[in-house]
Amino acid sequence: MPKPITPLLAADAIIQLIDQPGKPFVLIERAYPPFGWAIPGGFVDVGETLENAAIREAKEETCLEVTLTALLGIYSNPKRDTRNHTVTAVYIAEATGMPTAADDAKNFGIFNFENLPITLAFDHAQVLEDFRQYRLIGKVTPLRIEIDR
Repeated sequence: MPKPITPLLAADAIIQLIDQPGKPFVLIERAYPPFGWAIPGGFVDVGETLENAAIREAKEETCLEVTLTALLGIYSNPKRDTRNHTVTAVYIAEATGMPTAADDAKNFGIFNFENLPITLAFDHAQVLEDFRQYRLIGKVTPLRIEIDR
């Protein structure tokens, strides 16, 4: 049986800085296309769990030691990444300290919902809106079922 062709798998972490008032979160400015601001994350390595990939990518891009606290949701729209069909698990994480941009990040920013950057990469505007709803009412991402026709 031939090996199936499947989407790429990624893991992201919305990092809340719990030692700062209001628990702002960290976004990175991407150094490579697609450009824009993004939630720290990246591709899962073979043999790695989604959770470990989210922790590893967060550290590689922000130099922060994070603790995952919840799974916000799975994002699988084939159009979410212009490079490939990529599915990502987005986790909510906590950290303390000041991030440092590293690896694929050319810069970092500390944000809240009132000062989001204009240019967000991928579907991260939707992900951050889902995170805002999570903070307001405690519900994780709603299922978004689209019927292929």
